Amino acid sequence: MSQHALLSAGCKAWRSITCPRSELRLDLTLGCGQTFRWRETADGHWTGVMRGKVWTLTQTEDMLWYYVYNHQKNPGTENRQKQKVEEKEQLLVKRSKRMIDIKQEEVGMCTVMSETDNKEEDLLRDYFQLDVKLGDLYRNWSTMDPHFKHTANIFTGVRLLRQDPVECLFSFICSSNNHISRIQGMVDRLCQTLGTLLCKLDDVAYHDFPPLQDLTDPSVEMRLRDLGFGYRARFLQQSSQTIVNSHGPDWLNSLRSAPYLQTRDALRTLPGVGLKVADCVCLMSLDKFEALPVDTHVWQIAKRDYNFAAGNSQKTLTDRVYKEIGDFFRKLWGPYAGWAQSVLFCADLKKFQKLREEIPVMKDEKTELKNKMKKRRHEGYTQEQKREKGNKYQRS
Repeated sequence: MSQHALLSAGCKAWRSITCPRSELRLDLTLGCGQTFRWRETADGHWTGVMRGKVWTLTQTEDMLWYYVYNHQKNPGTENRQKQKVEEKEQLLVKRSKRMIDIKQEEVGMCTVMSETDNKEEDLLRDYFQLDVKLGDLYRNWSTMDPHFKHTANIFTGVRLLRQDPVECLFSFICSSNNHISRIQGMVDRLCQTLGTLLCKLDDVAYHDFPPLQDLTDPSVEMRLRDLGFGYRARFLQQSSQTIVNSHGPDWLNSLRSAPYLQTRDALRTLPGVGLKVADCVCLMSLDKFEALPVDTHVWQIAKRDYNFAAGNSQKTLTDRVYKEIGDFFRKLWGPYAGWAQSVLFCADLKKFQKLREEIPVMKDEKTELKNKMKKRRHEGYTQEQKREKGNKYQRS
């Protein structure tokens, strides 16, 4: 039977990237609700599907370790597949003097192929956006925001993922009026029903996310309703149909090069996509780091921790209050505001309550933040007065 890989087993197919925990914590990054494809399959080991491959990830203090499984193999053809790999290895060695190391390890019905071309490492670096220096961002936010500073001392290494836009969009359409564990179940059922089987480990089947075209079929809505998707089933089918028929299959990827507000407005034309879902997709798959998803949870953080008063008399989050909260945090944190917000969102989740209890109480935190924001507003007002005087002088 195929089994999930363990680093402690000493398998040669494990590979690694230098990456300290301060730059990435897998438990926080993969468990904070920005992706729904990963599960902790052993202590500190996360297994999931990314870029059409099944991966197991784990980390030591300064290294990110990864193990990649091949597609499922039929037991009846296992010997033939093994023979083909051995023949391929011999042929490559004969044809080239350069080192091309194809290592094969059988793990039940799944095999791991490891090559020296670093393609898998590149995929992983892109997915975790490892070129972004998270430590520098944390230091910058901590300088500007005392509340963030003492929270960040415990919640280090929360990164934003660069997900596939199709998977990200349709996963967050499922998030409407939902919680993380239920969204995970819905995304799993969607992939099991319409996606390609990639691998089976310890009786857990891993499927790829279904292609956009496969979601356009009118029968998809009823199939998903039968799986408990409710009204979201119609949004999934209609949004996929709109994209394919009106924009083309590569449209979502093309939005990565468009301005943030233009991208958000374009996404909002799709059925089932409001401000929050659009911002989630912008931030987590389309390279819009200033996008800041706001739900009632984030609204509470703004009011409780930042004395944000707008909309206090309202029971529902209006578009106006949504925009004001986003602008407030963008002014406070700068161009990577969406990344900073994800740290505080993660820190506020119930599943990380024990970790949150380690955060020291900062008595004067709100007063210090309030004074900083007041000073900024005053400086902005003073600069505006100076500009106005200058304009009057020029006119006279």
